Amino acid sequence: MSMTNGTDRKIRYAVVGGGWISQAAFMPGVAQTGNSEITALVTGDPEKARVLGDRYGIRAWSYDAYREALASDTFDAVYLALPNGMHRDYAVPTLEAGKHLLLEKPMATSVDEGEAIVAAARAAGVKLMIAYRLHCEPGTLDAIERVRRGEIGEPLLFSSVFAQHVSGENHRARQGYWAGPVPDMGTYPLNAVRNLFSSEPISVSAHGARRPDSPFEFHGTVTVILRFPGERMAQFTVSYETDAVDEYRIVGTEGDLLMSPGFTFGRGLAGKLTTGGKMRDLSYAHVDQFSGETRYFSDCILHDRAPEPDGEEGLADLRVLAAVERALETGETQVLPAMERSRRPSAGQGVALPPVKPPDLVDAAEPGG
Repeated sequence: MSMTNGTDRKIRYAVVGGGWISQAAFMPGVAQTGNSEITALVTGDPEKARVLGDRYGIRAWSYDAYREALASDTFDAVYLALPNGMHRDYAVPTLEAGKHLLLEKPMATSVDEGEAIVAAARAAGVKLMIAYRLHCEPGTLDAIERVRRGEIGEPLLFSSVFAQHVSGENHRARQGYWAGPVPDMGTYPLNAVRNLFSSEPISVSAHGARRPDSPFEFHGTVTVILRFPGERMAQFTVSYETDAVDEYRIVGTEGDLLMSPGFTFGRGLAGKLTTGGKMRDLSYAHVDQFSGETRYFSDCILHDRAPEPDGEEGLADLRVLAAVERALETGETQVLPAMERSRRPSAGQGVALPPVKPPDLVDAAEPGG
């Protein structure tokens, strides 16, 4: 997609939350976007404020001073990467202050919270984009386009495994279901199948496992089964307890497409397409997905375009994640009301920027660390 804006203006970002994903992935990639810059950091850690403030030449604010930061003319947009349970409390004031918002997924921890965020963006007339980085990743978009073109016939089945070891010391281990593997990792296969099928699920069931020695306050491994219109089925398993696996497969009446890896940002995606009994490899360049999504969002702001992975896209996943929680609690299949998504990812959203080497981290570690 075209990224020229006709001016030298850059969208100024405040990073809210100085954890691993902000430090290792978002912040180092912004400089190469050409249309974005970081001008502020909001963190509760004085050492992060000092080191990252010096590293990026930015002003740091404490969480207690966030209202003051919003009232300043220090930034135009916010990248919000706090724990999921804090999203609503920071997203709504951000939007009400007239700041555009790039909000990490899942967008909230309940449908009511998500709807409050969408309403705040609409009332303020500002841009809200949910940070589905793969919506700007060329390999993911290629997979979606191949399925849409009918290269595997009519898609009927989807299966995925997405797993990793998460430390019991990580903040995710102590905040219940909404910090667990389904919202944290399941959002990826859920979002993938919704857009590969170009449809929304109509029922959800789930089964969870919790080992006796588990450090988690929730099911450490969960399998989710989704039914879609047209007698299409999907299942995915996510886990905080196994070796890393990252793949999905969609099977149609005339072939299948396997993406492995399918969700990572640490290397290029790859796939295998089988049609007519013949298999061929698909490989994609390793791109910086965070700078790509930031460049796309800033371009939407600069040209007053609505971003595709908007609040509606966030809500489409959020309602399923909430249904999975109910299914785990009750053991019963959850029926979902009909929903039609007004937009889907398109090939023109792809942004290919080179990977950026992560800098040294300050008081932050990967989930497994």
